[in-house]
Amino acid sequence: MKLTKQDIQQSTAKVYDTIVVGGGAGGLSAGIYLQRYLLDTLIIDKGKARSFWMQELHNYLGLPPDTPGRSLLRQGKEHYLSLGGDLLDAYEEEIFDEGETLTVGVKVGRTKSKYHTFRTKYLIAASGIIDYLPALDNMRNVYDYAGYNLHVCLICDGYEMADKKVGVFASSAANAEVIFPLGWFTNDITLFTQGLFEVNEDLRGKLETRGYQVESTPIKQLVGQEHQMTGVELIDERVVELETGLISMGSQYHSTYLDKFDLEKQGNNLVTDKMARTSHKRIFAIGDLKVGLNQVVIAVADGALAATQIWRDVRQRIPHYTKSA
Repeated sequence: MKLTKQDIQQSTAKVYDTIVVGGGAGGLSAGIYLQRYLLDTLIIDKGKARSFWMQELHNYLGLPPDTPGRSLLRQGKEHYLSLGGDLLDAYEEEIFDEGETLTVGVKVGRTKSKYHTFRTKYLIAASGIIDYLPALDNMRNVYDYAGYNLHVCLICDGYEMADKKVGVFASSAANAEVIFPLGWFTNDITLFTQGLFEVNEDLRGKLETRGYQVESTPIKQLVGQEHQMTGVELIDERVVELETGLISMGSQYHSTYLDKFDLEKQGNNLVTDKMARTSHKRIFAIGDLKVGLNQVVIAVADGALAATQIWRDVRQRIPHYTKSA
């Protein structure tokens, strides 16, 4: 059920089989599988799932291509709640290892916040990432196009940019390397450094060899209409015409609540086994937090894997059905 202030006290008095931090596609998938395995589950959701900002899911099997991410999330929450799972709108604060259980501290409410503690046998980190966007004076101008024809994922949306005039917005030379796999889809590419970094000689040589353009003048605003970007206006008032764009500026990882556990990482991503278990036996990581592709369909599969492994772990201690399991 959707926990209210009145329900919280009762929920803090018990030990959940699993707490899932994050109510995106991966977290909801995990919750649905856990409930189907008759395990007691709580999803803590702060309402900032990356897929919420996806305007159309063009590559999710079985869904109409114009399905918005928020519709997928809404249906997922309804499904999860129908199976008897608990859901709390809250912010994860800190987690403590108590040996056989984990203690999860949360903050409820942006203002006049209340703090509560829940206990769980396992934790699934599904809190995801958020993409950095070009920092303009008027960020509303960026939001008008992000998720429409201004993309953040080459794997997801390379096809959407095929044979088009593409602008790549990068924040470093390393992030700019996305241009070269993008070249599989189109030859008409302009790199916008936004004045954030210098293009070194090696990178410039590779760009010139492929005929790609470089624009180092900072951006004033994006131009277009009806959520379709048609170009970029620079601070010197020049306009570069485009048909679409790809942002490659890195991401913020929502996983600082796990820092004290010193989990194995590869860069900013958590290293897991094939069932999404981290280097801590009671902590799993799914979706964009773990090493792998940043895809909705991958996150959903990760949720199923993590839930299944937790069920296997529980069955080793309680091999047959019991209502208190």
